[in-house]
Amino acid sequence: MAVNTQNQFAGKVALVTGASSGIGKATALQYAREGAKVVVSDINEEKGTQVVEEIERQGGDAIFVKADVAKPEDCENMVKKAAAEYGRLDIAFNNAGIGGEANPVGDMSIEGWNTVIAVNLSSVFYCMKYQIQQMLQNGGGAIVNNSSILGQVGFANSAAYVASKHGVVGLTKNGAVEYSAKGIRVNAVGPAFIKTPLLSDAGMNEESFQMLSGLHPIGRLGESEEVAELVVWLSSDKASFVTGAYYAVDGAYLAR
Repeated sequence: MAVNTQNQFAGKVALVTGASSGIGKATALQYAREGAKVVVSDINEEKGTQVVEEIERQGGDAIFVKADVAKPEDCENMVKKAAAEYGRLDIAFNNAGIGGEANPVGDMSIEGWNTVIAVNLSSVFYCMKYQIQQMLQNGGGAIVNNSSILGQVGFANSAAYVASKHGVVGLTKNGAVEYSAKGIRVNAVGPAFIKTPLLSDAGMNEESFQMLSGLHPIGRLGESEEVAELVVWLSSDKASFVTGAYYAVDGAYLAR
């Protein structure tokens, strides 16, 4: 597929964490189709490099930066690499995350809790900290954080995940309050259960997939591209008055 002739992000630089697969990959590809130069970041170098190669085959411009988002120095390095390569940072999609340990609160290990909070919540703070510093030098930008439907409701045996995703929503709102007047919009998306490697890696069988599908009134799981479309809109000037918001993309899961 060739680069989209719309090119609404022409001249802009976008950074995506967790970009080697699923929602992150779909969003990175869509940013590139819309004309952005894309910084593809992930802990998986092989798959991340493949995303860069796919963007380049489609006529886009991208680089890969390996990063463990649970490490603040890696989050800082991502932004530095973006600025060094392209001179600026206009858009960031903080997407990286894990499911983590499945246990009720009383049985969850301390290590399991700390790992999920580090990857899903602390990383978003680290990324935003350095992204905002760079965007202020540009005169503005747009940040989208990937929360979840579980950033609004509970889900048994997922205490750390639920807490982390609620935290992402709170961090998003605070960032918007602090920086919207300085030209940086910050929003969050809340996907329901999406067909991504996160589900496949959990070892789910067909029966489990059917059960999850039944939780969504639309009658199916979501696709990564459906989430990417919302992220791209929030990243664009079309959403110029939208900041501090949480948008569910959930097949009416939260409307039940």
